[in-house]
Amino acid sequence: MGFGARLSRAGRVAAARITHVLVAVLMMGALDGAAAQANPLDQFLTPSRDPAGILPTPLGDPFYTPRPGFEDEPLGTILASRPGGTGATLFPVIATELLIRSTDAKGRPVPVVATLLMPTAPWTGPGPRPLVSLNAAIDSLGHKCAPSYILKQQSDDLWTSQISLFKGFAVLVPDHQGPRQAYAAGRMAGHAVLDAVRGVVNAPWLGLRPDTPTVLTGYSGGAIASGWAAQLAPQYAPELNIVGAAFGGVPADFAMLIGSMNGRNAASGVFLAATLGLAREYPEMLSLMNDNGWRMAQLGKDLCFTAEGALGAVAPLPVQTFTDAPMPTEIPWIKEILAENKLGATAPTVPIFLYHGVNEFWIPFAGAANLYDDWCAKGARVRFEGYLGEHVVVGLSGIPAAHAWIEDRVTGKPVAEGCSSSGR
Repeated sequence: MGFGARLSRAGRVAAARITHVLVAVLMMGALDGAAAQANPLDQFLTPSRDPAGILPTPLGDPFYTPRPGFEDEPLGTILASRPGGTGATLFPVIATELLIRSTDAKGRPVPVVATLLMPTAPWTGPGPRPLVSLNAAIDSLGHKCAPSYILKQQSDDLWTSQISLFKGFAVLVPDHQGPRQAYAAGRMAGHAVLDAVRGVVNAPWLGLRPDTPTVLTGYSGGAIASGWAAQLAPQYAPELNIVGAAFGGVPADFAMLIGSMNGRNAASGVFLAATLGLAREYPEMLSLMNDNGWRMAQLGKDLCFTAEGALGAVAPLPVQTFTDAPMPTEIPWIKEILAENKLGATAPTVPIFLYHGVNEFWIPFAGAANLYDDWCAKGARVRFEGYLGEHVVVGLSGIPAAHAWIEDRVTGKPVAEGCSSSGR
């Protein structure tokens, strides 16, 4: 039986569009490792339904394999360490790559990776040297997109680390999507951030102390990690001296993005990547995928953010293309997963600086405003600022205020009680 005869008319239309994606992926060289060695045409015609086949291609580095019995180690235990990448830095630093014991979105033991950038210059300020957890916007599916890998390439992708390093602060850069690169899985990200902080402040040989004042920061996908770490900290890591969190452009409510990103523009590729990332932590979601879904998951399993955006521009396919469920987001257990990954259910106990573009069209301003209202109603201390511009513009224009706020927190400047906002 021919391929065309095996597909419905709707399926043939979707498959034709996915063919364009397949060609684009191959031309961009996005498939490497095991995926590159397989026959892409065979993968396309007869997609496997093995969940292991849509996980990121392993890097083949034994450093990332934890020692036997790591599951029984305390949270934050440093399982392995080695010299790490510094990125393109202006300041002398010692970089240490760490493998740390953490838990995934469902509370299962997993190893996570983080890179600590420690200035070589002595700290001359009062108290212990501050720590900034810089939670990068990974927004990707492959291991080569993770910050620890990017830092080894001496690139300037994580240039905002230079702001904190200039002030003498230590900078921690966690691979907060976890070992499965579970983009958009909030609890996984929050656990990874908190356990990475736990690991470094409890390792005196790294130059920090348990009472190290720590601030969490990030933008966009990094705001997911920062927001979840701040929200989970009171229960998950109450012993840490987290003095605040500053983040912006936060996709606080995944369900809201269906109306702004799903199949509408170049962001549709990023939305599909986030859907797959979430399914890596909640594999029950895979039961809803049709053959087109498995095709795309296998082809895109190692894509980085730039490629996701490019593919979204080539073929802005909605998530409904990849399932036979007519209304997947109306399925009760899907609603539960989305609710579990929506920020705002409990309040952080540390002060929060939250900012967002009032002209956002990918990540609606209403999502950040709702988060502000939810947290304030529960007694949080939040400063919320709306800035003119959309996502990319505010990602740059919000940097000065966010870093000024970070400095105020690590130097102990008091924070007003309650909530305040501007630009709403």
